[in-house]
Amino acid sequence: MRLVPTSDTVPASVNRYLLPHERQVITVHQHPAILIKPIFWVLVGLAVAGWLSTSVASGNGVVLLLIWGLWGILVVYLLVKVFEWSVTYFVVTSQRFVLATGIVTRKVNMMPLAKVTDMSFQRSPMGRIFGFGEFILESAGQDQALSNVDYLPYPEQLYLEVCGLIFKDKDDGSD
Repeated sequence: MRLVPTSDTVPASVNRYLLPHERQVITVHQHPAILIKPIFWVLVGLAVAGWLSTSVASGNGVVLLLIWGLWGILVVYLLVKVFEWSVTYFVVTSQRFVLATGIVTRKVNMMPLAKVTDMSFQRSPMGRIFGFGEFILESAGQDQALSNVDYLPYPEQLYLEVCGLIFKDKDDGSD
């Protein structure tokens, strides 16, 4: 349990994983573009269900119920993905990176800033269009729980902010 007052910028679902001496610097959701595939499948399913309803199953109630029931499963899948997106946060504190994900099973991955030996980001063509990117974090010869964070909004700004944190700490240690 955190001993300092909660901040308005850090959701309660993430705030409980921050240490009392940590200062939150960045808190973001993944980019909503992560929902493109589920939305696409719901729309394709709607088109297929509509076509099957009018051409193949017209008048057959059981088949119609089955078709629209399958489409309903796609809609439920989309709703689960939207809820999952809404509770997923990437947080950069003064001490570490934290990625909190999951609905039923909450998963919190982290990497201390001091352990980061290399950090880069990349943007796919789709990422350039929609405005998201991926961070790739590396540490000295170790497998970390947090190595890739995809679908981050404003990747250039986040990258510069995080580099400022990492290099500021290293500069402070050499004085």
